[in-house]
Order: sequence, then C-alpha cells, then structure tokens
Amino acid sequence: MASFSIHFKPSIEKDLRHLSRDLVGRAMKKIEDLKSDSFPSQSIKIAGSERLYRLRVGDYRIIYEVDIEGRVITIHYIRPRNVAYCNS
Repeated sequence: MASFSIHFKPSIEKDLRHLSRDLVGRAMKKIEDLKSDSFPSQSIKIAGSERLYRLRVGDYRIIYEVDIEGRVITIHYIRPRNVAYCNS
C-alpha cells in the first residue's frame, strides 16, 4: 500500500507553540505514523463529519482529515481536549 502525504493547515504552527517540547515530539511521531497507517486503531471518526478523525496525545487531540483518493492527510489542529471539538 502506498503511503499518504501529510499537509498541515497554517494554524498548526501556532498550535505547536503552545505545547511542551515533549508533547510536540509525541504529536509529531503520531502524525508521522499516519503516513503508513491513516486509520490507526486509536483514531476515532468525528461524528457529523465525513472525513475528520481524531488522535489522542495526552490531554490533547490531533484533528485530521483523510483524502483516500488523493492519498493526502491534512492536519487541521492540535488542541486541548476540552476545546478540540468546537468549530470542527
């Protein structure tokens, strides 16, 4: 199976500035792993959305979109759990 390419929304840079160095490392590892497995067992589809999924990294959530035909994963944002699902 061919791997996916990863694209980041411009707001990700701002999201990463608010995270600890350790959390950034863990989040980037999970994002890198999405290249070969776009639907890992710990990912959950977001209700009410066709292509949005979330991954847990501690108390934070990575919200991402999968375009299967284009083989592209777009990372929308990395936010604390209590605000991650607002304005999805």
